[in-house]
Amino acid sequence: MSMSITRGKVALAGAGLAVVGGVTALSLTHPAGADAAPKPTTPAITQQVPVLGVDAATRAAQAALDAAEKDGQHVTVTVVDRSGNVRVQLHGDGSGPQTGSSSEKKAFTAVSFNAPTSDLAKRVTGPGATLRDMDGTLFLSGGVPVTVKGAPVAGIGVGGAPDGSLDEKYANVGLAALR
Repeated sequence: MSMSITRGKVALAGAGLAVVGGVTALSLTHPAGADAAPKPTTPAITQQVPVLGVDAATRAAQAALDAAEKDGQHVTVTVVDRSGNVRVQLHGDGSGPQTGSSSEKKAFTAVSFNAPTSDLAKRVTGPGATLRDMDGTLFLSGGVPVTVKGAPVAGIGVGGAPDGSLDEKYANVGLAALR
């Protein structure tokens, strides 16, 4: 049995070397037969990655919003995917116009760095360029990552409470709703 490599494609063919239309076709004959033929070594073109479904994202956002409303807070909750794209955004009644942007940036920051934004805020001090200089990030408490086997798949951000620790408390309620 033999293997033929033409323009990066592998196919079975006869032995020999041929040039057809400027393309070289190389055929390799393996003496031990097809079962012993070398395996292709090219990496997969695609890969599967976990994604937080819209139902789960909505459940997390609603749980966070409900917790905030129970405490009398007017917030917006945003859930983003691994790439930082908004999956769900819920604007609570009475939430300010800035809360959408801040909750989205907190969620983006949490998923980007796979850490709560309260932890990241401690790392953006000092002179010179820091993480805070990256577009789309916000290093205020209120963003938490959603992970699968330690890898970030989404971020939950809450904005609008008078204290970032409250925003983070509500984001963690959303995270707990996914468990």
